[in-house]
Formats: sequence, structure tokens, C-alpha cells
Amino acid sequence: MRVADFDFDLPEDRIALRPARPRDAARLLAVCPGRTPPLQDLTIRDLPGCLAPGDALVFNDTRVLRAALTGVRQREGGEKAAVSFNLIERLDTSRWKSLARPARRLAVGDRVSFGHDGRVCLLGTLAARVEAKGEGGEVTLAFDFHGPTLDEAIAAVGDMPLPPYIASRREADEADAEDYQTIHARTDGAVAAPTAGLHFTPELLNSLKACGISLHYVTLHVGAGTFLPVKGDDTASHHMHSETGTISEATAAALNSARGAGGRIVAVGTTALRLLETAADSAGNIQPFSGSTDLFILPGYQFRAVDRLMTNFHLPRSTLFMLVSAFSGLETMKAAYAHAVASGYRFYSYGDACLLDRAEAS
Repeated sequence: MRVADFDFDLPEDRIALRPARPRDAARLLAVCPGRTPPLQDLTIRDLPGCLAPGDALVFNDTRVLRAALTGVRQREGGEKAAVSFNLIERLDTSRWKSLARPARRLAVGDRVSFGHDGRVCLLGTLAARVEAKGEGGEVTLAFDFHGPTLDEAIAAVGDMPLPPYIASRREADEADAEDYQTIHARTDGAVAAPTAGLHFTPELLNSLKACGISLHYVTLHVGAGTFLPVKGDDTASHHMHSETGTISEATAAALNSARGAGGRIVAVGTTALRLLETAADSAGNIQPFSGSTDLFILPGYQFRAVDRLMTNFHLPRSTLFMLVSAFSGLETMKAAYAHAVASGYRFYSYGDACLLDRAEAS
């Protein structure tokens, strides 16, 4: 398909730099293709009324690492330079693939120290060696620490890895340490947040349970590839990033039971949806899963497991907008996004959300 088919006008001021407070005060656009009216302007707090007893909400419980690091390059002779890094993929217990800015300041063999701004780990300053350089600012860092010690050090000196659309306009601060983490984050491993889950509060979860809606948790460690643009003119040339995830045997059984009893599977976020669809068999039964997925969902994809999707608003020409277009229909989503822009909805990670019906299920 042509990448240009997924383009639309998005004013820069529609990209939210801070979340709604409280979290469930954000707006919610219900998108119901084939119904009248096809669009409804709601708030997140209206979500329980949009669902039915027996429906099953599925959350991604990954926890975001403080994967944004600022370091000082050090070379023999005392030459220093500041460089920023976003960790994007753990290679082993001591090495991470990262994106460096500006990467031109680095060469293989350079030493980089972190924590020079006063934040240090228990063992002192975190340091690494540049082991390799790739294209597009990609570098491999081999850290002096390894295992849990390295994880603790990164947590001590790092910041939350805000998406580039936010990070280019303001620096991360301590408010982001809470704002960019869902309330059900449990398992460390993500370098980007499953942002649809950011809208939930304990009060909202209690309201959902009181309405007979069950809550379930899967894990997909979101990678920085979620921010990568689709290059080229044709979607066939895009290689989808791979992410690791798990669905327990108990969760798979509970979801299959809910659907067998007439309930709908409602994915909270595109990451939960991609994992569920990866784990589903041809009959739509969700199987226990542990592994990686690089599922790239485009219009024409036949959904097997997920009946409804709650997700934030995505950027033009992105794989995420392609996914929602596959779910509810390209023309439906273009109309919904045009309405959202005209109505002042806030886009992307800290923005508002939409609740989508599946096109063929409408």
C-alpha cells in the first residue's frame, strides 16, 4: 500500500506535552463505523458505560525503564563532549543498543560517563564503552556494570524516555517519572510507554469491575521502534520492529472463557492488540505465549482475537495509524481524526484516546 494513503493534516499544537490531570479526565472519542452517530465525544470516565458486563479489558503491564541517559564522552588527552542516548534494545546483561544525539561526536572505543550532573548509582558513576556504530545514530554501549547492578544504575542516572515529539520541545522532568508510567506497570523492560493505559486510575478500574467488566494483564516490552517513521513510498518496504512479550496460561484461558460466554475482548493499546493477535490461532483462540513479535498490521488484515480497541491518537504515516485503519477502516479513521483535530483533541502519548469498533463487527 502507498504510505501517502495514511497521511493527514495534524497541527503541531495538537501534540500534547503534558497529560490530562487527573488521568481519567482526558477525552474519549467513540468510533462506531456503520452506526448512527458514527462518532461520540466522551471522556475516559464514560468508558464503563461503553462496555457491557462480561467484556474483558486487556492491559499491557510492562514497566518503562529510565532509558534516556545524558553522558560525557571522554578521550585520551582530556577531550570531552556531551552526548544524549536513548536505550532501545538490551543485547545481553551488560550491552544495550541505543540511539545517540549527536552520534557524530562518537567513535568506536570512546568512553562515556553518566551521572555527572550529581545523580550517581550506589557504586559511583556509570560508564560505558562505544562498542559499535550503525546508521541513523545507532550505537552499541558496553557498560562496566552488568545484570541487576546495571539496571539499578540506569534507574539512578536515567530519565524517562519521552517520545521525540515531546523531547524535542521540552526536557523530561520528575513529573514524567509518574506521568509516563501506567498504574499497573509491573515488569521492567519497556523503553516507551503503552500509552492507552496511562488514562486509568484506581477509581476507574473499580468502576469497571463494578459493571461486571473483567481486567486482564499481558506483557509486551514496548521498543523505541514504535516511534520510527515509515520510510519509502510503499508499506512493503518497511521492516516492523520486534518486541518481546508474554501471555500466561491462566490469562489466555480466562480471555477465551470470557469470549466463549459472549464477552468482547477489548485491547487497551496497540501493543496489547499486537500481542493478542500474535498469540491467537486461526479460530481466534488465544494461546499462552512467550517470545517476540514483529506483526505489522495493515488494512486487509483479518483480526482474530480482539473485538474492540482503546488507543491514543497517532501520527500521520505511522504504523500505528495504519493499524487503527486496518481495525476500523481507513476512511472511517480519516474522518474520525479530522473530527478530532477540528474538535481540539490532544494527540499522541500524553493526549486523548479513542474507543474503536472493529469495522466488520459493526
